[in-house]
Amino acid sequence: MDLPLPDDPRRTAVRAWLAEHPEPTRAELGASGYLTPHWPAPWGLDADPVHQVIIDDELADIDTMFQESQIALGWAGPTILAGGTPEQQERWLPGILDGSQTWSQLFSEPEAGSDLASLRINARLDGDAYVVTGQKVWSTWANTADWGILLARTGATAEKQRGISYFCVDMSLPGIEVRPIIEMTGGNHFNETWFDEVRIPVDCLIGDEGDGWRLAKVTLGAERLSLSEGGVLWGMGPTADECFEHLRGTGPWDDPIERQRFASLWTDAEIIRLLSLRMLSSAVAGSDPSSFASIRKCLADVFGQDVLSLVKDRRGAAGMLGTQDFESEQDDVYHWGYLFSRALTIGGGTSEVQRNIIGERLLGLPREPKPA
Repeated sequence: MDLPLPDDPRRTAVRAWLAEHPEPTRAELGASGYLTPHWPAPWGLDADPVHQVIIDDELADIDTMFQESQIALGWAGPTILAGGTPEQQERWLPGILDGSQTWSQLFSEPEAGSDLASLRINARLDGDAYVVTGQKVWSTWANTADWGILLARTGATAEKQRGISYFCVDMSLPGIEVRPIIEMTGGNHFNETWFDEVRIPVDCLIGDEGDGWRLAKVTLGAERLSLSEGGVLWGMGPTADECFEHLRGTGPWDDPIERQRFASLWTDAEIIRLLSLRMLSSAVAGSDPSSFASIRKCLADVFGQDVLSLVKDRRGAAGMLGTQDFESEQDDVYHWGYLFSRALTIGGGTSEVQRNIIGERLLGLPREPKPA
């Protein structure tokens, strides 16, 4: 991998800042620009790819993963930057950066998941507000979020990608009802969200009316890139190295078939690691790594399921006794992770969607034919 990282005075600057802030808070990281260095000033550092790599490298030993803020930092923020007015950026970005605002994504519907452009929720303009009625599903953290990013249909056209608009929604508005979806983990971060004549002020429209599909692609591109990173569970739960270390402690490994499963998974993990470096190299070279992110997500999602299945198998009957509490002791997180891993090949774009992206954007294959 060609990753030229020469001695750079910007590395010295990061180290000096860390010396002054050995245990930085979320607010301190946000104010410094190191939380989102790729964002433009004043919200970030306008950092080029090499500068971003330097910052990531220096912050590697610091727990900067704020899982509950992934939607805010990774998806809402970049879209507000891409389509929001300066006034809207001033309104929402400070709270996104310092962690005082939590956000939910309100995209999927019962009949519009992978085919998101088929969404039906309606927003009609009525004076100084858009009146929204309809249902969303799989709304991550909608039960606790302060704000949501919402796609709604503001016009009827023959081409379903048109007539969609993008909103920021105050989740405390009258008429919003959130119903938890209890997962087989026993937990809840997915929800159903119902809108009953909810009045969203016109100043919460991001971009122009009907420009929502373009902005949604900004969000989804950032989502799939972020979900291709982190641990075996989208940055939650155990890392690949932690899974392997746990497996090494479940010996003896007398069965050659199980040894081969372990070896194959280790090989898969190394391929995924090298693909991550390829993405990094692409970014440093100034290329768009998002298509490679789809490859990595396809591989990493199946890997997460397979490695946690091996952990479950190696624990035998004891594997059924773990609690379903993600925050509990290390052994229990594998039980939680095994159950949660079933969602990996669905969330953030199904494996089938990712393969379409790979085929069309990387391999140049014809686009999937539209249904008759």
